[in-house]
Amino acid sequence: MADLDAIKAEAKRLLSEGVVEVLVAFMPGDTPLHPQPAFFTNPDEVENLVCNGLCQNNLATFLTRLPKEKKVGMLVRGCENRSVNALVVEKQKSRENLYLVGIPCEGIIDWRKIVERVGEAVLAVNENDDQVEVETRDGHFSFMKNELLHDSCLRCSHPTPVSADILIGEALAEGNPATAREAVEEFAAQSAEERHDWFQKEAERCIRCYACREACPMCYCTECFVDHIEPRWTESGATPAGMQGWHIVRAFHQTGRCTSCGACERACPMDIKMTYLTEKLNQDMKNKYNFEVGLDTQTQPPFATVTLDDKNRFTV
Repeated sequence: MADLDAIKAEAKRLLSEGVVEVLVAFMPGDTPLHPQPAFFTNPDEVENLVCNGLCQNNLATFLTRLPKEKKVGMLVRGCENRSVNALVVEKQKSRENLYLVGIPCEGIIDWRKIVERVGEAVLAVNENDDQVEVETRDGHFSFMKNELLHDSCLRCSHPTPVSADILIGEALAEGNPATAREAVEEFAAQSAEERHDWFQKEAERCIRCYACREACPMCYCTECFVDHIEPRWTESGATPAGMQGWHIVRAFHQTGRCTSCGACERACPMDIKMTYLTEKLNQDMKNKYNFEVGLDTQTQPPFATVTLDDKNRFTV
């Protein structure tokens, strides 16, 4: 569990001393299941700050929506820290204008898993070590936290921020990379027909709301490829071809850039699975180039470092 008092104390210090102009974190939402991103600019506002397992968003998404010259503080978990690093590598923000408050992450609770078990009438949720206590109009329920975590968190290899300016809490052990590989290998072991059927089933439930794009820190283009009229890269309507084209091209745009945070899936109103595509591409990057995104602020992803003497250029 995050030490909320220590986080608030650091947040107040950063704002009162002018170290940052804004601190990006979370505050309570309209329901107990949905804390919302918040932008704190005054130390007095910090009392509203929350930090718990139900904080769903990847806060790095907001870096590209703030002025580059603004001094920004941000609460970062492992995946968020790596996303921030990836954005610094892509020159979307100067590291000198950032102050990262690192929080070792025990995993994000998938609110859908709570609703599946107790319904939507949730009054309160409390985390106690490895237990999650849920109060509803129908009574009290207790669950093991691990059974409620989002699937991407169950496969996480880097729960502790890798380059935070301050770390609040004790660093956690690294996850087992084999866990993510197992999911990729299990999917790859299916026949081409089975893989296509799965992809088709998931993609064709898409309503083209682009919530996944808005939730992703690496989807920051001023104009997305699906919004182009000339040239027209894919069908823009909710047709099978258009929906499949969107998911395929979006996944390839994330090659060597996705931190497997799962924000895209958590934002999707149709609960569409997407990370099985990007995790396959992540595994290809690891196998072929020994590259993992966001471990530092200097190393470019392989597809951004093409040179004339490359061997087997443009191959995955």
